[in-house]
Amino acid sequence: MNNSSKLAIATTFLLLLVLFFNPVVPIGPGERGVVTHFGAVEPTPLSEGLHIVVPVRDRVTRLDVKVQKHEVPAKGSTKDLQDLKAVFAVNFALKPDIVARTFQQQGNLSEIVERIVAPQTQEAFKTAVAQFTAEESIVKRPELKDSFDAILGERLNKYGIEVYDTSVVDIQFSAEFAQAVESKQVAEQESQRAVYIAQKAEQEAQGRINQATGEAEAQRLLQQSLDPNILRKQELDNQRLAIEKWNGQLPNVNSGAVPFLNLKPQDERAKA
Repeated sequence: MNNSSKLAIATTFLLLLVLFFNPVVPIGPGERGVVTHFGAVEPTPLSEGLHIVVPVRDRVTRLDVKVQKHEVPAKGSTKDLQDLKAVFAVNFALKPDIVARTFQQQGNLSEIVERIVAPQTQEAFKTAVAQFTAEESIVKRPELKDSFDAILGERLNKYGIEVYDTSVVDIQFSAEFAQAVESKQVAEQESQRAVYIAQKAEQEAQGRINQATGEAEAQRLLQQSLDPNILRKQELDNQRLAIEKWNGQLPNVNSGAVPFLNLKPQDERAKA
């Protein structure tokens, strides 16, 4: 066997080794590669791009460090001992710089969700909801969410997990509390209706009082206008006005109210 044949065989064998053991490892966008050397975790993860590892000795586990969304059911008791159930959508991500430590302590992403995210979400909800009464958890829901976010963020931060946001997918109260809320709403509506009826009755009564007062005042003025003294005064005032307007001449027609007078003009009497 000549040297060229030996070189071809060696090259082929090397290519087969490369293809079989695959020492080139690609890390995709939003991923980190955790390298283990015979099971020992390398503290510094592989970033995005191509990396060469030692076959057989090294093993690479890819972990997604993009924002993840996971829905977690939780339940707890309010400050007034009412049962409260909720489903939270938690948006979180593994911290890229310490993802190797997180993997070493908790495992891959699905194991992290099962061992850390879900139970810590449930515990954070129990702690947060215990600070509010059942009614406050309704009217002060933003404050409840803020408290829950702060508690959950602090808990997950210890495990190399960053919380970006949470949202309430569903929230349920006990049947007893729901019935109590409904009864309270009905009572408030009835109370408001009673107040409205009372105000309406008061307005109607005031309207009748005003009408009666107006009618009494009109009657008083009418009686005052029919007083004999007032009527006599009006008659005298009318006579005074008539005298002031008289031009000194008597009418040409005798109505019988004064003695007969010769009402002919002066020039006609002279002719007679």
